[in-house]
Amino acid sequence: MSKTAFLFPGQGAQYAGMGRELTEAYPAARRVFQEADEALGFALSRLCFEGPAEELQLTVNAQPAILTTAVACLAVLREKGVPAGAAAGHSLGEYGALVAAGTLSFADAVRVVRQRGRFMQEAVPPGAGGMTAVLGLDAPAVEEICRRAGGAGVVEAVNLNCPGQVVIAGDTAALERAAALAKKAGARRLVPLAVSAPFHSSLMRPAGEKLAAVLADVPVAGLQFPVVANVTADYVRAPEEVRQLLVRQVYSPVRWEESMRRLLADGVELFVEMGPGTVLTGLLRKIDRRAACLPAGEPGGLEKVLAYHGEVG
Repeated sequence: MSKTAFLFPGQGAQYAGMGRELTEAYPAARRVFQEADEALGFALSRLCFEGPAEELQLTVNAQPAILTTAVACLAVLREKGVPAGAAAGHSLGEYGALVAAGTLSFADAVRVVRQRGRFMQEAVPPGAGGMTAVLGLDAPAVEEICRRAGGAGVVEAVNLNCPGQVVIAGDTAALERAAALAKKAGARRLVPLAVSAPFHSSLMRPAGEKLAAVLADVPVAGLQFPVVANVTADYVRAPEEVRQLLVRQVYSPVRWEESMRRLLADGVELFVEMGPGTVLTGLLRKIDRRAACLPAGEPGGLEKVLAYHGEVG
């Protein structure tokens, strides 16, 4: 088995201009953007390359845009013969991991995540909920704070990202109460996230139910290599698990730190972060500073991945 794992980022990694240099440098990347435009029926590529940023940040656009940029990176590495033994994706990034493993076609995945984004946005009225990153407290402490703040509404620990970084989500009043308790408990910093809904909280269950109906019609093939699921922090090995886990993922915590520790324990030596940004590279360094992770969202990063495999291959 290859000791390389591909990682796919979630919402928040988007920026205007992403993917443009990839498509200029690699025909394989350009073909992925063309496929996305055809699958969605509008010029997603133009939105990625040119913005405007306000439109790109909308959940319904950001999710397919990030997935497309990540799969464009994947297409280049595949064409160059870079192997992977496993994959994982943060939130919507799990769709990219499943595309990499051959479980979902890219055209199906990009259509599903656009609808997923719409369902998640519609599940809670604008301004009624949100998300906040709590820095400097461990997960058990944050979970206890959420329990104490629960009298004001729903608030839950939803992204268990790395030591000292837990994202909470829920009703606005409960979120504010939890943030105040976290500050009192010694949190180093509280960072409200630029999202308009409490993703991965139980408030997203209606979105999960709508997504289940969409996924029921999507073909799911066998996995060419294991994918670590957000919900379980364990490998998905059978195609019949895929739909169920993707539905649960919408309203369940993302167990990212556990997922990375699973891959590290199983001998992964190199992590390659697909798509825009370096968020997952940063998280991995906080989980294990010895772990090797190369971001591949731009041609320069891709060339470093190719050089690494050229040296060890």
